[in-house]
Amino acid sequence: MERSGQEYRRQERKWFAFVLALSLIFSKASGQIRYSISEEIKEGTAVGNIAKDLGMDPLVFKERGFRIVSGSTESLFQVNENDGILYVDRNIDREEICQRTSVCLINLKTVLENPLEIHYIAVEVLDVNDHSPSFPENNKRLEISESTLPGTRFQLHAAFDPDGGLNSVQQYKLSPNNNFRLEVKDRGKDGKVPILQLQSSLDREASSSHKLLLTALDGGKPPKSGTMEILIDVLDVNDNAPVFTKDVYSAEINENSPVGTTVIRVNATDMDDGLNGDVSYSFGNVNSKVRELFDVDQSTGDITVKGQLDYEVDESYEIDIQASDSGAVPLRTEKSVTVNIKDINDNAPVIEVTSLSNTISEDSRPGTTVALISITDLDSGGNGKVVSFVQGDAPFALTPSIQDNMYAVVTKSKLDREKKMVYDVTVIAKDAGEPALTSQKTLRVVVSDVNDNSPKFSMSQYNFYVTENNPPGTSVFSVIASDGDEGDNALISYHILRNAGYENKVTSFLNMNPENGDILALKSFDFETVKTFQFQVVATDSGTPSLSSNVTVNVFILDQNDNAPVILYPLSSNGSAEGVEEIPRNVNAGHLVSKVRAYDADIGYNGWLLFSLQEVTDHSLFGLDRYTGQIRTLRSFTETDEAEHKLLILVKDNGNVSLSATATVIVKVVEPKEAFAASDVKSAAKDEEGNDVTFYLMITLGSVSVLFLISIIVLIAMQCSKSTDYTSKYLQETNYDGTLCHSIQYRSGDKRYMLVGPRMSIGSTIVPGSHANTLVLPDRRRASGERT
Repeated sequence: MERSGQEYRRQERKWFAFVLALSLIFSKASGQIRYSISEEIKEGTAVGNIAKDLGMDPLVFKERGFRIVSGSTESLFQVNENDGILYVDRNIDREEICQRTSVCLINLKTVLENPLEIHYIAVEVLDVNDHSPSFPENNKRLEISESTLPGTRFQLHAAFDPDGGLNSVQQYKLSPNNNFRLEVKDRGKDGKVPILQLQSSLDREASSSHKLLLTALDGGKPPKSGTMEILIDVLDVNDNAPVFTKDVYSAEINENSPVGTTVIRVNATDMDDGLNGDVSYSFGNVNSKVRELFDVDQSTGDITVKGQLDYEVDESYEIDIQASDSGAVPLRTEKSVTVNIKDINDNAPVIEVTSLSNTISEDSRPGTTVALISITDLDSGGNGKVVSFVQGDAPFALTPSIQDNMYAVVTKSKLDREKKMVYDVTVIAKDAGEPALTSQKTLRVVVSDVNDNSPKFSMSQYNFYVTENNPPGTSVFSVIASDGDEGDNALISYHILRNAGYENKVTSFLNMNPENGDILALKSFDFETVKTFQFQVVATDSGTPSLSSNVTVNVFILDQNDNAPVILYPLSSNGSAEGVEEIPRNVNAGHLVSKVRAYDADIGYNGWLLFSLQEVTDHSLFGLDRYTGQIRTLRSFTETDEAEHKLLILVKDNGNVSLSATATVIVKVVEPKEAFAASDVKSAAKDEEGNDVTFYLMITLGSVSVLFLISIIVLIAMQCSKSTDYTSKYLQETNYDGTLCHSIQYRSGDKRYMLVGPRMSIGSTIVPGSHANTLVLPDRRRASGERT
């Protein structure tokens, strides 16, 4: 047996050499070199001697630079320049390169230089039986009733072999048995399908199961094979299989039919009753493409469209339908259904843009032409008749031109760039075929701007608060306006509207950046000089003609602690804050020695003054009220006390950075008789001087009170104009001592409060939750946030 095998291989090699020599002779005769090799040969195996076959000396072959031209499959082969032998460069798998083609040719284009020659070399890859047949599953279980009639067929899954030609699956063999025989059905391009046929009746009592071995063999020498084990369970009862009502089922359906369209209904009946006569339908042995395109209803037998049918891909399909009853041992019957695909209108209209003005002015009249288009359909008759229109509610329409198949896209209403600046105009073309085909083309039309919008400020009125003593030349506030137009039409410049009134005097110290709306103060503001002023800002665009708008700007100057206290008393004749007071030695404790009087031009905390002793000869003799400035004795004088005492009084305000002034009071202690005499001499002068001081003090206090009341009234008026959601209530404090009122602003949670009342000491406490004498103010930051 071994000797006969060796003899066979020797004869096979001789035959291969003969075929190779014959192919070389034929190739030379036809002007093309042709070689034949087997797939899966080792890398480096020689295919043929190109130099010899071309009749060239190897040295000349090398000098003329023989090479394989780039673009050929040179990665599979290489040429040895020294001897001209073409050899395999990497593993060649025929199934990978040529798949299922009958003849696998690899064409190489080669070049010789000096002189230039081009030679074509064809390498035929011969199939080698290097794959064994294989079944989709190793085990197949069938359930067959014992009442199944002989001749019943059971279609099995076909085996698959990647090799082609004779090396593919050629036959099936079934292991010997007494009940079944094997039939093979040739399905053409789908290969051969094994069918198991019952040859004799089954007897479950004799044998409840059968084990068969199905072998698939290819045509190689020696042949290769693959096996599948078939397990057959013999079931009892249900002995009537479903029977289709027709011998042949065929249907015709249009390509591109919608998913769910019914193709045909198959019907099978079963003579049994109950579940044994309840028939369900399913696919038999069909390929994956059929399962993608069709579906079968298991209850009704309706075959419906599942995927996209295309006549150009495949014009017919053979579908195996299996009818099965619902008995304990289901009986099945197969029927082949032929579905033919009908060609329909499959050429959509073609839309071509011949002229396009993609920019149009927003003031264009209705009927202005935007584009010219041509619409054609390659079909004829009703399938080539086209209806076209503009899709949607865009302000454009499609009008026919004088020339056939030409249309104009025109405006049908006025345009407004500020509402919509870009239109995507979609032109729809639809033919009259069954079913109709539709094409569309989208044209982008940009609406150009016209200066038809005035600048618009972000607020109807601006209120700004500026602290006095601002640095000159810096920006204090800004306004901003927007314009719905674009380009130069939206380029805004700003300027202050000047007039000849009082406001012009204040605004003359303001300068405005015309590009960004920033307003600069050319000098510092003084709260004590001007507290509020108003002016107009004009915003003008750069269109032709230009458009403009104006807005009112209210400016409120906020006080800063920039005024030091001024001493009103004591005041010497040379203007210095010095004074001399004489008191009798026999005065008691608590005697009023003198009172330092001062005022501050600022308001609020900046104008709230406190008095303190900086220097004193004897701290046990004199005391100073820090709020009123009164100097009183703390005890009676003794004989050992000095006769003259110098008191240095510091007066300072309560600003963040407090300012101060000092006054000097010299207290002379005299005997009672001298004191009375001195008082008589000075009484006249003091009365005159006191009258002058009192007069100036009254004027100063009156001015400060008027300014303070005006500020309060303006503030309340401003708050009332902004919001009327709150009310103010002022309650008289029981400890009010008649001094000037002041205000304190503070925050509690999300609310702001203004506390209005008499002056308090530094040690006084504001009790949270007590809103007596409190005005609830709106939160400007929140209000501005809501406006934005």
